[in-house]
Amino acid sequence: MTRGTFISFEGGEGAGKSTQIRRLAERLKAEGADVVLTREPGGSQGGEQIRELALNGSADRWSPVTEALLMYAARRDHIERVIRPALDRGAVVLCDRFADSTRAYQGAGGEAPILLIKALEEHVLGGTTPDLTLIFDMPVETGLARAAARGGEARFESKGLEFHKRLAEAFLEIARREPERCVVIEADDTIEAVGADVWRAVSERLGL
Repeated sequence: MTRGTFISFEGGEGAGKSTQIRRLAERLKAEGADVVLTREPGGSQGGEQIRELALNGSADRWSPVTEALLMYAARRDHIERVIRPALDRGAVVLCDRFADSTRAYQGAGGEAPILLIKALEEHVLGGTTPDLTLIFDMPVETGLARAAARGGEARFESKGLEFHKRLAEAFLEIARREPERCVVIEADDTIEAVGADVWRAVSERLGL
């Protein structure tokens, strides 16, 4: 059986990833694809329990190193129980955040040691990496304003403007270093325009 397709959505707070990943899932299902829509941290029962720990509480509840370990504990359970089984049966897996978010949030944003994050990637991912990553980019101030308006989990949103500027640049740097995997989506536009860019990237890069 042909391995499925793994697409991750990345970007800062309020960039519209969650809206666009749902729209893409609906379009792919209409095309007849077997689609698994999931998220990180979370996606599995164990992952969702860790999500509650990682995303709630004060901004300084966890150190960047502890955050990275929590994210990778959740990620391993998610890979084992959801992502790999779906890919093995040939499904399209759409994941709202994956390992690039740890590089950006805990690495560039929180300054957790890059060697630690690389070691976690090597030993935890076990080769399970996205075929395509869409990185949603918009002015940091705009994204934070959107995130504040929607409410909900606000632990990372409260970390301050400079933190979010560092992680925004980190996402763009990931795209520059891995252009064969990453496509930058200009997210400061209408839902329809951004959705068209998403579909173009997916169809051109993966032939879906």
